[in-house]
Amino acid sequence: MDIAFNGKTVIVTGAAHGFGRAISLAFAKRGAAVWACDVIEDELMETQRLCVVAGGACVGRVVDVSDKAAVDAFVTAASAATTRIDILVNNAGGVLGQVGRPLEEVSQTDWQEIFDVNVTGAFLFSQAVTPSMKAARAGRIVNISSGAGLGVSLTGIQAYASAKAAQIGLTRQLAHELGPWGITVNNIAPGFVRSNATTERQWQSYGEAGQRELVDRIALKRLGTPDDIAYGVLFFASDYANWITGQVISVDGGK
Repeated sequence: MDIAFNGKTVIVTGAAHGFGRAISLAFAKRGAAVWACDVIEDELMETQRLCVVAGGACVGRVVDVSDKAAVDAFVTAASAATTRIDILVNNAGGVLGQVGRPLEEVSQTDWQEIFDVNVTGAFLFSQAVTPSMKAARAGRIVNISSGAGLGVSLTGIQAYASAKAAQIGLTRQLAHELGPWGITVNNIAPGFVRSNATTERQWQSYGEAGQRELVDRIALKRLGTPDDIAYGVLFFASDYANWITGQVISVDGGK
């Protein structure tokens, strides 16, 4: 399967490391003009550098995905530079350094912060790119949720499991709303991947026995990589997925 994105403009959120970096690189290597954003500037600039070294084009900008004005300004800049937005990957998210705690110990602020980065950010970016995609009568939106949104979270963080489930609901709703304009909206639900400092701490916390147990529950008997997630995104963004929308693919090695 030959997938190329020459002449396409792609926005990737949460692109400083992990999934976001792998997704940005995958698109850049295949000819897309990548506009990448994150709040971690130094690592984001490294993503930009790696995309250029790989022969691709990438513009990195610091953007808080929960800030509507910042989101709108970023999308406007990308649209002005490239004439239109073809693909949006809502990857920004995570647990923001939080750990699992009993329900009664979770503050409203902690709850809201996780919702803002995982759900509100996806909503704001989807809202911002929609006019361009509607005008073109084409577009791809790919949201990155989690196996936690389909079941329970290994972290025990209530807001994370709830936010990822909400993002899946948003995916299905937008697929029906935007479908008449030829815009598809789909979702990747990754399994456990050692992709950043947070997941690495989580992995180490399991200890040797817990690590073996986690891997043994996976059909393919191995952890995934950020590239495994990126390849799923490439498929949803490609012409091979023209008649697929509102769907969730679990990229988790089989459960």
